[in-house]
Amino acid sequence: MSRRKTGALRAAAGALGLALVGAALTGCSSGGAETVHFTFNKREAITFMEQTVADYNASQSDYRVVMDTSGVDPISASFVRGNPPDIMLANYNHEVSRFVQRCVLEDLSETEPASRIRDDFQPLLDQFGTCPGRTTALPYSVMAASVIYNKTIFEENDLEVPTTWSELIEVGDTLKANDIVPFYGTFADAWTVNQGWFDYSVGGAIDVQSFYDKMAEQGTEVGPNSEVSFQKDFLEPIEKMQLLASEYTQPNAGSRAYDVGNVAFANGEAAMYMQGPWALSQIELTNPDLEIGTFPLPMTEDPADLKVRVNMDLVTMIPEEASNKEGAFDFLDYLFQPDIIQAYNESQLGFVPTEDGTAPDDPRVEGMIPYYDAGAFYQGPGILNPRAIPTENYAQALALGTNAENLLRTMDADWARIAFRQPAISSEEGN
Repeated sequence: MSRRKTGALRAAAGALGLALVGAALTGCSSGGAETVHFTFNKREAITFMEQTVADYNASQSDYRVVMDTSGVDPISASFVRGNPPDIMLANYNHEVSRFVQRCVLEDLSETEPASRIRDDFQPLLDQFGTCPGRTTALPYSVMAASVIYNKTIFEENDLEVPTTWSELIEVGDTLKANDIVPFYGTFADAWTVNQGWFDYSVGGAIDVQSFYDKMAEQGTEVGPNSEVSFQKDFLEPIEKMQLLASEYTQPNAGSRAYDVGNVAFANGEAAMYMQGPWALSQIELTNPDLEIGTFPLPMTEDPADLKVRVNMDLVTMIPEEASNKEGAFDFLDYLFQPDIIQAYNESQLGFVPTEDGTAPDDPRVEGMIPYYDAGAFYQGPGILNPRAIPTENYAQALALGTNAENLLRTMDADWARIAFRQPAISSEEGN
């Protein structure tokens, strides 16, 4: 048996669990096909990826991909034990980016898929840290998010999609005058406030990337007298967010959760909804005929400032200690075939991060396409803040009326305290 086969069996017997041992043995003894251990942690797309794996396995006889969906924690444990998976598709965040920061991943810069990735995504990846001289994470799916709106309500009230803050307030006032709730609030679920209201408000008002670059440079010096700070730069957009939350939502917004909000919006109980594409399939379950559009939340008086929130929903990585690197690279090339990466993103309403990719063919996300194509996007503070800062809880408290100045001052203190414990806050947070 080859060294790669022996390594594959050893990896299977470790962190990836007993269920994979049998699969690895089968891969080693059935026709000589070598097992490739593949981890995938987006549960909404498991059915699609299961079919993709089956198609790949049927397309050749050298490798047999076995998919594991157990999540980030078991993967982290497998790295510690020295038997990581061969290839990973994972949501890119502070936890996953630790593998990049510690330089335990293969350099993918010379692969064919890497040559097709749009250049403007690398700075977004770098916000979580880097491994100097290597390209170790390739974006596979980008999720763009913005305000969802009911096209029928807008048309019936002769409303245009707002492109400035003043126009947004005018739209809200018109809707209220016609006894229509402008925004449906789901403030009982902190994560919805964080990813929607909080991120859209800040991202629509400031240069998020520049802000966090400077915050990282300032470290322990963040405060009222620093060049940038939460209390200085976030105050105006957060106060605008609080105005929308208090004056332009339904009276019971503080007690309504995500699931209730999806049904209410689907039933026409509000004109706008600050959720990302993750909510569209749920809304469709209640009202498949609802005409929906999307637009970036305007927070200034200059339409040129309009941007959409994005996150690296999936990135591809190959560990240095992978037992079957040849098979991992072969499967990497297969995943990035234009028709496969396109079909995956179409199925999830995601955006293809390659130069040759096309936007999802769905009118519900059509309003975000020009901004995505032009690179007018940002990653929100909800995913960029270190996990030790309880941003979700802070965002929820702000939406419910907590004093913005005081809370943002607390966020500055949190940042400085974390920077004191961990100087390389932008590169090493999450440990």
